[in-house]
Amino acid sequence: MGGSAGARALLWGALLCGALAGPWATGAGGSEDAAALAELLPETGVRFGWRNLSCPACKALFLALDVGVQLQSSQDWIQRTGVAVCLRLRAGTPQVCQDVIRLFVPDFLTAWRRSVLRPDEICGLLVGSRCGHWDIYSDWNVTLPRAPKPPVVPPAPPPPGAPSTRILFLTDLHWDKAYAPGSDPDCKDALCCRGGSPSRGPGAGFWGTYGRCDLPLHTLESLLQHLAGSGPFDLAYWTGDIPAHNIWEQSRADQLGALGTVTALIQKHLGPLPVYPAVGNHEAVPVNAFPPPFVVGNQSSAWLYEAMAEAWRPWLPPHALGTLRLGGFYTLLVQPGLRLVSLNMNFCSDANFWLLINSTDPAGQLQWLVGVLQGAEEQGEKVHIIGHIPPAHCMRSWGWNYYRIISRFEGTVAGQFFGHTHLDEFELFYDEETLSRPVGIAFVAPSVTTYVNLNPGYRVYQVDGPRPGSSFQVLDHETFILNLTLANVPGAKPQWQRLYGARQAYGLASAFPADWDALVRRMQTDEGLFQRFWLLMHKGRQPHKPCQDLCRTALLCALRTGKADDPRLCPEHAQKVPFAQIQAWWRQRQLC
Repeated sequence: MGGSAGARALLWGALLCGALAGPWATGAGGSEDAAALAELLPETGVRFGWRNLSCPACKALFLALDVGVQLQSSQDWIQRTGVAVCLRLRAGTPQVCQDVIRLFVPDFLTAWRRSVLRPDEICGLLVGSRCGHWDIYSDWNVTLPRAPKPPVVPPAPPPPGAPSTRILFLTDLHWDKAYAPGSDPDCKDALCCRGGSPSRGPGAGFWGTYGRCDLPLHTLESLLQHLAGSGPFDLAYWTGDIPAHNIWEQSRADQLGALGTVTALIQKHLGPLPVYPAVGNHEAVPVNAFPPPFVVGNQSSAWLYEAMAEAWRPWLPPHALGTLRLGGFYTLLVQPGLRLVSLNMNFCSDANFWLLINSTDPAGQLQWLVGVLQGAEEQGEKVHIIGHIPPAHCMRSWGWNYYRIISRFEGTVAGQFFGHTHLDEFELFYDEETLSRPVGIAFVAPSVTTYVNLNPGYRVYQVDGPRPGSSFQVLDHETFILNLTLANVPGAKPQWQRLYGARQAYGLASAFPADWDALVRRMQTDEGLFQRFWLLMHKGRQPHKPCQDLCRTALLCALRTGKADDPRLCPEHAQKVPFAQIQAWWRQRQLC
């Protein structure tokens, strides 16, 4: 996810440039909005220490920062100012504020100086539209092919006995090399279970802990040992976020060490299984910092992409490694008739401060995607798309263009698979003409990590094919967890267990987009079904507060929304809750 419940506040909140997903998203700001959002997402652990930022205060502060930057004031002055703001807003402890500002300032200043975004636009982003207009990058479009869209053939279940593919899906592992069993799971930092004695209750469990904690390496190894004996799997998708949430103290060496260690473990335990990775937002340092390819030199992402290409060489062919080195994305044929596209979703993220320079299709990735899909359409191939950040969590223009692409190529894109939120959910896509006919679904799989207050989990997809005429659509999926309450009993051994199968749990005739659309409609009136979804969404661990009223309305709307900022996708929900609050709920979901 986007840097933990304190990370984005520490970057954009402490420097006041970006979004932890806070009260500015409601368009009003203030503690009343924060309280409402806290009700919507009771389990996030967010601390709204900076929630009372007013529009005049924002503009005054940003004007001072902007003048300092433009006048080439010393980096020390900028850092001192950032630390003071961080402390004033109670975004972190003094040590964390100092560390995170020191880490982010050099790259942030480069992006700021090259950006056209000024104080009024920034405060429109931070505090709300009443404080200024910020969506200055909204008007751009990818070019779709001139060839007409082929006739749509509704998906149909495969004939009895037809072959299917089992795809293992891993996301958000978040290995914390400093995890210490018995340590404090309720510390003041954004990441705990790393030292100190617990002030109350038991210390961190051996296999993991509910709270703001990531996982020790032995839990990840337990998972991989379990997977090695529980297949068979035909291939695996792995959508990133390898390092822990201690973003204020990370270095390039830390990130490369995590990449190498976890990749080697996967190769050791899963052996010849083909694994196809995607880049998460936590792989960079600073977190979320992914410059477009035109940024060269030491501030580019070449250090990361080159290391990934080397680590993933056993899994990817040379042409895929080439675009991976360029921008962190690639395509390849994984089975006869099935092409995979791995996107670098950091180029859609409003937490990526490098996009202040230019957010118009960074790296040309979406136009590249159009070309790949057009070629697949001409060759009669189906396509799976994997990535880290789900489309509805993207910047508005990026998300709208992606939505157009999925609609145009609905007969080619057979599956979309993402992570990032750490929860078990989905995002529906509808036809652009009526916004009523479901044309696709982005599955959002649960995390391996426990962050925040979750059991560790993973997903297995059953997909049609390969065979002549395969749809390669998802036929069903299963979710597996490690119940930490049972695993941490003294003397117990970790038992990874099946939590549920989607079709059985939700009474689905099949698992095509229309079935998930019907599920959302059923949950509007079936309270028991909705509460079952809410429990499974949190990997079988009941949140402290039930999801009712505002939470339920916003969640049902979000499930229908494969792109942000379009109230037409759920008008019946927007009648109950102002759409601005629904938007705020979406942005709150980007806390990790």
